Amino acid sequence: MQIELKRAGKEDVDDLQKISQKTFADTFGKYNTPENMRKYLSENYSVEKLLQEINNRNSQFFFAKVQSQIIGYLKINFNSAQTELQEGNSLEIERIYVAKEFQGQKVGQSFMNKAVEIARKNKLRFIWLGVWEKNLNAISFYQRNGFVIFGNHVFKLGEDLQTDIMMKMELDNKKWEP
Repeated sequence: MQIELKRAGKEDVDDLQKISQKTFADTFGKYNTPENMRKYLSENYSVEKLLQEINNRNSQFFFAKVQSQIIGYLKINFNSAQTELQEGNSLEIERIYVAKEFQGQKVGQSFMNKAVEIARKNKLRFIWLGVWEKNLNAISFYQRNGFVIFGNHVFKLGEDLQTDIMMKMELDNKKWEP
């Protein structure tokens, strides 16, 4: 399978909304109430909200495509766009989502490689992210890529307060191999 990564821009907002809502619902829908899912999706994946994120010069979105089909996306943040740490020497991976039918086919690894490439190009010290404590597959994926746990924070999904584990990967003097 040939995976192509393409930077997404404001002209792609409708496609971004579709893949965002689909992958989030597929990943977390069975663990949350329909009301909380509807609330979260409408508040966080509206066209207006996504356009605001796309237009932020400190955020970047990338689509994974197979032929012309969008099968996942990556969102990274720098500086003030970071959701929590907002450190100039780091990059946040805010979202890596892959359509259920393409999971396990190295799409997530392609996104991780892209994030590391960008962080190294910008001479950043580390990459960090938050991941739901019950998303064991994602936690394992990040650990395989050299991330370690350094804390946690509360994530609000609808009216439900959940715990995200915060993980980071140091880049200083480290040869990184996926």
